[in-house]
Amino acid sequence: MILKINRAYKTELKPNRIQGKALANHAGSARFAYNWGLARKSESYRLTGKSPNAMELHRELNRLKKTTYPWLYEVSKCAPQEALRDLDRAFAHFYRRAAEKKQGKLKGKVGYPRFKTRRRGPGSFRLTGSIHVEARRVKLPCLGWIRLKEKGYLPADGTEGVHLLSATVSCRAGRWFVSLQVQQEMAVEEATGPPVGVDLGIKTLAACSYGQDNHVHYENPKALYAGARKLRSLQKKLSRQEKGSGRREKTRKKIARQHMRISCVRSDAIHKATSQIVAKAKPLSERPYVVGIEDLNVSGMMKNRRLARSVADASMREFRRQLAYKCSWYGIQLVVVPRFEATSKPCSKCGWVKEDLTLSDRTFRCESCGHVADRDDNASDNIRLLAVSSTESVNGRGGDVRPLGSGRRTPEKRQSEMAHLSSF
Repeated sequence: MILKINRAYKTELKPNRIQGKALANHAGSARFAYNWGLARKSESYRLTGKSPNAMELHRELNRLKKTTYPWLYEVSKCAPQEALRDLDRAFAHFYRRAAEKKQGKLKGKVGYPRFKTRRRGPGSFRLTGSIHVEARRVKLPCLGWIRLKEKGYLPADGTEGVHLLSATVSCRAGRWFVSLQVQQEMAVEEATGPPVGVDLGIKTLAACSYGQDNHVHYENPKALYAGARKLRSLQKKLSRQEKGSGRREKTRKKIARQHMRISCVRSDAIHKATSQIVAKAKPLSERPYVVGIEDLNVSGMMKNRRLARSVADASMREFRRQLAYKCSWYGIQLVVVPRFEATSKPCSKCGWVKEDLTLSDRTFRCESCGHVADRDDNASDNIRLLAVSSTESVNGRGGDVRPLGSGRRTPEKRQSEMAHLSSF
């Protein structure tokens, strides 16, 4: 089956001094257009009750170029135009959230679009049109050829089945990156390997069950805790330095680089773990045909002041997001177990439920059959069994015969599921 997907390839640029200044000018023009459009829409709505869209604002901005903003001719027209389209999308999301708030479906702030500030960095801009890619460089409109730090990662011109849509250039911690959005054709074949159950956690990033006695653990790098000591020291140093001084600016850049390092360590661990779970480099017979994962209430877990930092550092939502799109790419069915379905308390062998299980109990002991296992391993076994049983409940037309979680905790049902798994 041929699947068309939208995919982004992001890598770091290696601009010279002149190109770096041109990139900053483009980011500044996009930020100016966004702020100018936000002010115009707010003023127009206050006076007339209506606000202009992105195309109307772009025409008005083009008329002002000759007299008021001649410096906009130095940058590509795509940068301010795409910024105004982003503003339209921001208002569309604002109106949607406002409607949900009125209906009682949304709690918290609605989120009116805010002005962008230079203090958080140059920002980003998006370009369309004539974009060309080679192994070591990329050509962007009005910017020319810019070298890449990574060779051969971006899809070069003429790559079969790849259609280039746009290029987004962003700055983070003083380093420039380019992200190419492409529409790509992929040949997807259904995997036939054994099922996998994934239990996410804080101490262990992911505990995977490939069978009753076959478990793999992916350790949590705890990137924030690892870099917290240096981050705390830099923040103290920044608070003691004079505002506007050169040394304070150097310290601010060091803090930005430390935050970026923490983010990269966390993202690298999640990418490696999800890629190994879907086994993208292995044949179809070794890739799992189904992957089960629990629908965790991350926002509720974040309300616990003792666990909030650890939960945020684990990035469970990002783990699930990456696992979802990688499963769709490699022919794997992803089953999300409902959050109210108990996975830690039942025994994965006989189905007996330990009602008094607490978070401090790291070892599961069954009082019915005597099964002893690690708490995370027992939960991943239950998730795997639930994922397999949910795929069995799909009828010939693709409809769910019985919803997941409708009384599948009996030992007889467990035995039938284990008999099904033993065939792999």
